[in-house]
Amino acid sequence: MDEAKIERINELARKAKNGALTPEEQTEREALRKEYLEAVRASLRAQMDRIVIVEPDGTRHGLGKPREEEEKH
Repeated sequence: MDEAKIERINELARKAKNGALTPEEQTEREALRKEYLEAVRASLRAQMDRIVIVEPDGTRHGLGKPREEEEKH
């Protein structure tokens, strides 16, 4: 997510705090929030996929969920 969209989220949040948002602005804010959360979740998933646990016996396994399990939920 680029800085302009994050700034727009913040701008809408300030406006909502100081007064009412129009229905169009509320819709825009919800869409931007959804996009932001998806970006954060994708970043966290990518970080977790790179983590490797090394057991005392030397075996290694990833920390992230296998994609098949993720798609079932």
